[in-house]
Amino acid sequence: MAVRLAPAKKGLVQAQASAAADAPIVESSSMVKFKQFSELFSNLFPVWTVISAAVALKNPAVFSFMTTESFTGWLALLMFSMGITMTLDDFKRVLGQPVPVMMNFLACYAMMPALAYFIARALNLPPPFLAGCVLVGSINGGQASNLCTYIAKGDVALSVIMTTATTVGTIFMTPLIAKMVLGTVVSVDAIGIVKSTLQVVMAPIILGMAFNTMAPKVCRAVEPACPVVGVVATVVLVGSSVAQCAGPILAAGWSLQIALVLLHLIGGLVGYFMIKAIGLSDIVARTTAIETAMKSSAFGFLLASLHFPEYLVRVPAAVSVVWMAVTGSTLAVIWRFIPMDDAKPKEIVTKE
Repeated sequence: MAVRLAPAKKGLVQAQASAAADAPIVESSSMVKFKQFSELFSNLFPVWTVISAAVALKNPAVFSFMTTESFTGWLALLMFSMGITMTLDDFKRVLGQPVPVMMNFLACYAMMPALAYFIARALNLPPPFLAGCVLVGSINGGQASNLCTYIAKGDVALSVIMTTATTVGTIFMTPLIAKMVLGTVVSVDAIGIVKSTLQVVMAPIILGMAFNTMAPKVCRAVEPACPVVGVVATVVLVGSSVAQCAGPILAAGWSLQIALVLLHLIGGLVGYFMIKAIGLSDIVARTTAIETAMKSSAFGFLLASLHFPEYLVRVPAAVSVVWMAVTGSTLAVIWRFIPMDDAKPKEIVTKE
């Protein structure tokens, strides 16, 4: 039998529920300590990336356990760890602001390839390295950008939409740019790319969001561990990519390193200031900067391996894996400590 509340009592219940919703989050001291560890671990993301690359260069066999299947699994884990921090409302809100998504797409497939070409020419890199740099500039945004956006307190949902848009765009944009700039058509398996995008990016994120909807309290409890999981997954992926091309990287010299550092750094700065120039918020500018700077260099390495007969074309992509992660994570850590007007976190109360 249904129980009907008197109007006064019903109003009291509603007021109590509203007060409970607005009440500060109460956390145990152990949870606070873990969040402090998670934040410190995430802030050292650039350090872990460099250590992973150094180990891969010195002893590539350390990452011999990374098969193609396990590589895919680590990427999926990275995406799932981001998915449980988001809701469907986040995506509805992002789809209502297409301008930054379109600008990021243009930056990814117009500005970055041109920037890669001119940097490589300015540093007088040999033709195979020039081709590899342009190929890196011509591929889609990297999945690790979603993690760096989360660390930077940016708009993760917007980051995912941008990554997805450029990933779908790589089906036709990467071969087109390769033909126009390099005089070579890069064969891309369109169905395979779409399938991989759904499996590695969208499916884990949707699964994470569904889990967040069904068990929000559980997700809030494990959310402090998400950056740790994401950092570990990215560091393993960086080490695996570098290990597969350790010899040529060591023989390439500093000019190639400088070229890739400039590509990702300048790209990120351009991404930030082009958003600020049209008057959008700082949170959107930071998100766009990270998305522009961070490319899916592992995918570029695969394309170079499969579709370019010259072995050295793949070396810039292997170098880019490291500097892409270092640049994006460094920007994320710096911005984490610079407050934004857009972000107003809830008050945290420590319970001893």
